[in-house]
Amino acid sequence: MKGIECNIITLFPQIFVSPLGESILKRAKEKGLLKVNIHNLRDFAEDKHRMTDDYPYGGGAGMVMKPEPIVRALEEIHKEGIRSKIILMSPQGMRFTQDRAMELAREERITFICGRYEGIDERISLYFIDDEISIGDYVLTGGELPAMVVIDAIVRLIPGVVGDQESVREDSFFSSILDYPNYTRPPSFRGYKVPQVLLSGDHEKIRIWRRKEALRKTLKKRPDLLKDAGLSEEDMCLLKEI
Repeated sequence: MKGIECNIITLFPQIFVSPLGESILKRAKEKGLLKVNIHNLRDFAEDKHRMTDDYPYGGGAGMVMKPEPIVRALEEIHKEGIRSKIILMSPQGMRFTQDRAMELAREERITFICGRYEGIDERISLYFIDDEISIGDYVLTGGELPAMVVIDAIVRLIPGVVGDQESVREDSFFSSILDYPNYTRPPSFRGYKVPQVLLSGDHEKIRIWRRKEALRKTLKKRPDLLKDAGLSEEDMCLLKEI
């Protein structure tokens, strides 16, 4: 089975230890479907203080990450000539989506650059990266948590990572439709009951109910998704009923 290798360039390697050692990502590593190499950016600074940032030209608040350590880290990652897709985690990047996750899940190697402070020297963005990705229109203290979000989203799409691949195909956003409501035991909880159709054993009625409720939830919460959902004739009929 095909897996993926992720290289992470960061000033704070310890941030990744716990998430990568738990749950699905841990199992993916154990199965050989995920390999993660964490590169401490300070190891690629050449001055005695291991400086990776400096004051911005032209003045202004904050510090800017220097280009030299980042490029040295990239050269180390690619020293054997095996290319990887280079992604900068940045609030200025294109917003991350499920479609983008599916696209990246087909890559064999990805390198994530985790920015900090006021950002990185613009020459890195212009000449040394393939893509910039944002996980939303807000600013975090660094690119580490966004990188983990992207890694988690793409790794679970790799066949063999999630035990039941059907559950992945039914995820919200997989087909531009939010997921249908899910229920489990007990059948009645503090007066709130599981919909009777789910207890009926009639698989066709359950299928239709789930699709209708998924469409209802999408229409209520994210109607913008419906225009790209590729709705079937059955879907259109169900939407009319809603």
